[in-house]
Amino acid sequence: MASSVQLNVNAAATQVERVGSSFAISGNNIDTTDGTTTSTVSAGTIAGGIYTPGTIAATQDTAGSAFSFSQSYTQADALPTSAPSVGAVQNFGNITSTAAGTAGSLAGSVTSAHAFGTLTAGGAGTSVTGQFVTEVSIR
Repeated sequence: MASSVQLNVNAAATQVERVGSSFAISGNNIDTTDGTTTSTVSAGTIAGGIYTPGTIAATQDTAGSAFSFSQSYTQADALPTSAPSVGAVQNFGNITSTAAGTAGSLAGSVTSAHAFGTLTAGGAGTSVTGQFVTEVSIR
């Protein structure tokens, strides 16, 4: 037989995810140009890890006819030029931060007779677990 009590206080944590660039263009009954080359979508440029699409001009194929044109662009997060200092977070698009737990009244005990005393969770970011294990072997 074994009994145990585990007390946990979570550390502060931050998880970040860098958002990348995306560019989409679609249309019907149109022609596109980047200003110099017909039927070009966009060469664009990449600087500092960020894609910037070039200028797109769209013209209707047949005047007076139905047409559609749409484009969307999501700018990426800039690439960091140095590591953050302790406790600092890079300025990325997706950030999740969790504060450190607070022990507060976190407590738990177990006696030599394998009886649990009071198991009390503390403040936010804490947990208490009591465990009693019995093992039976039959030969």
